Amino acid sequence: MILERTMSDDFLTNTYLIADGPDGSAALIDAGGRLGPLLDTIERERLTLTAILLTHHHGDHVVELDDVLARFPGTPVLIHALERELVPQATGEIVPGEAISVGGLRVDPIHTPGHTAGMVSLLVSDGSEQLLFTGDTLFKGSVGGVRGPGHTTYGDIKTSIMERLLTLPPETPVHPGHTEPTTVGRELEENRFVRIWRGLDPEGSQQCTALGEPATLILLGDDYDGGHKAWVRWPDGSDDIVPGSRVEVSR
Repeated sequence: MILERTMSDDFLTNTYLIADGPDGSAALIDAGGRLGPLLDTIERERLTLTAILLTHHHGDHVVELDDVLARFPGTPVLIHALERELVPQATGEIVPGEAISVGGLRVDPIHTPGHTAGMVSLLVSDGSEQLLFTGDTLFKGSVGGVRGPGHTTYGDIKTSIMERLLTLPPETPVHPGHTEPTTVGRELEENRFVRIWRGLDPEGSQQCTALGEPATLILLGDDYDGGHKAWVRWPDGSDDIVPGSRVEVSR
């Protein structure tokens, strides 16, 4: 299997190229910037680009779609049905539970709502190894927020991570939508959000103001960009994952 990654300078968004080998079939996962090196690889390795697979509709993951299509016109652009209308270039749908073939690669879409309603993670296998691409659901040491455009709920993202992603074998490589790769096993043991969900670490109880409203700070965790992601609990008992920059701790 061929795997290459580029990362944008501004939003630290990853775009991935997967292929079944030289002279074979390839797909892009997202289209978030600095695609030149990946498009060059497609031509150098004489690959046939069979699809652009989008994890979700946010602008930092689709900003370079037009450039890809200008260089490889007619390439199918696939996204979950809940987000298809949000990406004008989309030509078809990713259906969870229905495998996508990329030459000798099998791509199994997993619906992982939370960060967006139609977020999908993609499990790619060539028969001997498998790679997990998690979009903005799970990062190295962090999790996706549920306050961006098209988000759903804290309960959704927790279920997506704990019941759909981290049930895979611990050695499974995880390639997130931003910054560095990790593994299922590492996130089970080291991700601070996951450790609390597993009952390994206690919840916090410090009072704070989040998004201008009173809340309890359950966890102020590190985020992929060097900032923080906050898990807060509102007075009605509901939970939320919000940007750490929008949380002020009570003194």
